[in-house]
Amino acid sequence: MITREDMLGLFADMKKNAPWDMNKPLLWGYFFADQDKAKLEAAGKLLEAQGYHQVGIYDSKPEADTPALWWLHIEKVELHTVDTLHARNQEFYRFAEAQQLEAYDGMDVGPA
Repeated sequence: MITREDMLGLFADMKKNAPWDMNKPLLWGYFFADQDKAKLEAAGKLLEAQGYHQVGIYDSKPEADTPALWWLHIEKVELHTVDTLHARNQEFYRFAEAQQLEAYDGMDVGPA
């Protein structure tokens, strides 16, 4: 689970190394995982209704003895602070649990 301390480290690293202005909205990507693609498709529709853009659903190219794991990638241009991003992550953990998804797997960020 991603902690507030993780967010502090992320924001400190971005402030030091990222070539973009953190005081402006950025493109935040969020990831969910499950073995059932249909569950991710349904979750994607719910998140689209909340204003997120669904980038896609991808499979993990399973090994011979491991079942496929599917990944839902959504994104949204948002302005975040440590606290708002931490709250968003907590919201997505609850969402994944409510939708009976295997995991909310975190986020990435880039320029909008």
